Amino acid sequence: MEFTVEQIALMLNGEVKGDKSLKVNQLAKIEDGTEGSISFLANLKYEHFLYTTQATAVIVDKTFEPKKGYSPTLILVENAYSAFTTLLQEYQKFIANQKKGIEQPSFISSSATIGEGEYIGAFSYIADNCKIGKNVKIYPHVTVLEASIIGDNCTLYSGVKIYPNTRIGNHCTIHANAVVGADGFGFAPQADGTYQTIPQLGNVILEDYVSIGANSTIDRATIGSTILREGVKVDNLVQIAHNVEIGKNTVIAALTGVAGSAKIGANCMIGGQVGINGHISVPNKTIVMGQSGVSKAPSKEGMILSGTPATENIDYLKTQALIRKLPATEKRLRELENKLKSNE
Repeated sequence: MEFTVEQIALMLNGEVKGDKSLKVNQLAKIEDGTEGSISFLANLKYEHFLYTTQATAVIVDKTFEPKKGYSPTLILVENAYSAFTTLLQEYQKFIANQKKGIEQPSFISSSATIGEGEYIGAFSYIADNCKIGKNVKIYPHVTVLEASIIGDNCTLYSGVKIYPNTRIGNHCTIHANAVVGADGFGFAPQADGTYQTIPQLGNVILEDYVSIGANSTIDRATIGSTILREGVKVDNLVQIAHNVEIGKNTVIAALTGVAGSAKIGANCMIGGQVGINGHISVPNKTIVMGQSGVSKAPSKEGMILSGTPATENIDYLKTQALIRKLPATEKRLRELENKLKSNE
């Protein structure tokens, strides 16, 4: 793939400062840039690399003002980080679109329907009454079970398992070995100490632009649906239990577990290794710091939570500061006790 700097600038709605006719054919970090590569500068911590990089072109903010001479051609944009992300997305599409057709051996039920522009990798299995949209990429060893629906422009990487009746919207990405629609963890304790399995009869709904990380699991509902709304991004190794609902554009980092029937609002940010209790509601725009345990519903939108049990971050930090002072405080108390005893 080779483009002129001018072509890339047009793609990004940017302005060229330098030679528009130069050609680039690869992406690179600014510190690793070589001739023919394009990079970006968004964090000024890396500004010094601009003056030494061998990259042909660098994407920068329109407000950026160099402090000394540089050799690359600059592409001036509103937001360099977002612009480079757009470039990465276009490059990814270019690579993905090279894969087309149905590899063998694979199994596709005669009652399944598949849109144009498909790629079905070897050893994939698509069951009865499934509906697969246009430009869907299904990599090898993917299983899509009965009556599941996958929208347009989705990508399912190797080893993904989609259980029956799952609904996946448009532009979704599910990474390797993720499982969507497995049984929720439902067992009824019996008088003799055993557990009776509660049938999990619901499904999972992923709306448009949802991304699921590798080895994550989204359980189907007992009754009704487990729902991830539009734009939700789930990292690797995340467990989302039955009947959970996650609001639009919420992001969840790795090793987080969300217990059954929890409701998480829109535009929340959940850090890594967080635990969220079942049957509670987390308001919109909540931020949960890594390794926190949310045991009860936060009282208002936009709170920043830390610790276990999770409390407002400012209170948590004050508590941690006091805890660090406990050894010195104890020492002072002992000294005061000894003085009191000596004065008796």
